[in-house]
Amino acid sequence: MNIQEYFGRISYNKPHKDADLQTLTAIFQHHIQSIPFENLSMHCGEPIELDLQAIYNKIVRKKRGGWCLETNYLLFWALQELGYDICILGANSYEPAEKGYDAQINHILLKVVIKGEPYIVDAGFGGAYQMWQPLMLISGKDQPQAPGIFRFTEDNGTWYLEKVKRKHYIPEHSKNDFPHTPELGNIRKIHKFTLEPRHIDDFQELNAYLQVSPDNLLRKKSICSLQTTSGVLALVGWTLTEMKYNYTEDMDLVNITTLEDEEVEKTLKDKFSIELENKLVPVNVVLPFYTKDL
Repeated sequence: MNIQEYFGRISYNKPHKDADLQTLTAIFQHHIQSIPFENLSMHCGEPIELDLQAIYNKIVRKKRGGWCLETNYLLFWALQELGYDICILGANSYEPAEKGYDAQINHILLKVVIKGEPYIVDAGFGGAYQMWQPLMLISGKDQPQAPGIFRFTEDNGTWYLEKVKRKHYIPEHSKNDFPHTPELGNIRKIHKFTLEPRHIDDFQELNAYLQVSPDNLLRKKSICSLQTTSGVLALVGWTLTEMKYNYTEDMDLVNITTLEDEEVEKTLKDKFSIELENKLVPVNVVLPFYTKDL
């Protein structure tokens, strides 16, 4: 594994002598705009290994993406190589359908300390709830970014992350492809976590479980999403969503297209720069809360 090869993968060619916030932010943004959040392996019959070399080969050399365990572990390695004070944390995602947090840790994120100040970095949430910059670990402070306003709150050692949602403008031609879903409120809870440091081996069981559990969202939907300079692209099953943030004041522009079978892999190549080795079987089990929540 080679840090310069990783930099080539994320198209990063700026100086990186200092492990400072400016460099962290730049690398992070290149990472999320180059490496898709995707779970396509499980829909191509490919096992997902929680092994650094395997992840490096998949994402850096084969130019694939990965889910949170993969893309955040690769980012952890890269930032550690650059001398950052960094550790892995585990989080419980909020489940809108259940109106509560998952009982088990099911997400990985990173804590980076710079000049004594802690930041949370997470390249693996995907969709419209993906942060674009490191977030200061401060309770009760609004932190505006292009995707929206993020906010942490802390209660008795547990930290909660939420995002203020914007309204969506959906052009007429997209409306027929967009399922009617109930309003979810202006605040979207994302996940909760503690500051207990974790090791990647703590997530091996989770990695195996997510690949076989029939109730797991990632089994019910083939997902590929990528942050762009102006918003986010997401392909869920046959549905391609293109979102432009803050198209008008406090409103995101959302275009939705339903693809034919033969268009799916071409779209992955053209929009996400992904070429699959094995045949993809798209999946999109309809969940009433999910599409609008993307």
